[in-house]
Amino acid sequence: MTDTVTGLVLARITDYARPLFTFYDEATGERTELSGATLGNWAAKIANYLRDEIGVAPGDAVRVDLPEHWQTAAVLLGAWWAGAHVLVGDSDGEPLVAFVTRDGVNAHDADEIVVVPLDPFAMGARDLPIGVNDFGDAVRTHGDQFRPSGAGPLAVDDRTTTSVASTPTTVSDGQRVVSTRSWSTADGIVENFAAPLLAGASLVWVRGADDPRLADLASTEKADVTLT
Repeated sequence: MTDTVTGLVLARITDYARPLFTFYDEATGERTELSGATLGNWAAKIANYLRDEIGVAPGDAVRVDLPEHWQTAAVLLGAWWAGAHVLVGDSDGEPLVAFVTRDGVNAHDADEIVVVPLDPFAMGARDLPIGVNDFGDAVRTHGDQFRPSGAGPLAVDDRTTTSVASTPTTVSDGQRVVSTRSWSTADGIVENFAAPLLAGASLVWVRGADDPRLADLASTEKADVTLT
């Protein structure tokens, strides 16, 4: 398969100014909305960083050890656009680079470590150990356009790019989808993050909302579907 997962997601977008991914965290009060253009630009910067600075080629491994967040969404899409094989959880592999939280700096053996601060405004992480890169500093200067070199055979852990691209979903093109379904594992990433976007939906992912609050958010966001 020559098309990347990210390329297929972006191909479904008919209006790049419309929201593609929205992130809520009820504990912090964060609401971050990214249009197709904005999320695509972040993904391009990450893909350019991976290819130009790290030397990632289609099929090379990139570890992503991050919770659900809009920055995690950008990292996943950027890695896939570069053709990378994303490793999550305890999956085996030899990644060229690992995207981690500050607490995960010492948890992985990779040539390069990038700390993702999970900040609403993508502010930098301070006082990092020598040799550890800050996400914003690492990717922000790279271009927001990317020309992929093709997709690697595996997209995430043992899931092939072809199987991810054809993952069934109950949502459809153009729908606004509010979801609390986890995407911290390979299955979750495929079914609850990639599949709605591949179907052409706009995904609103919510952390920490009880049922009444979730119903309010679904109304506010004019959701067509709520997935819990």
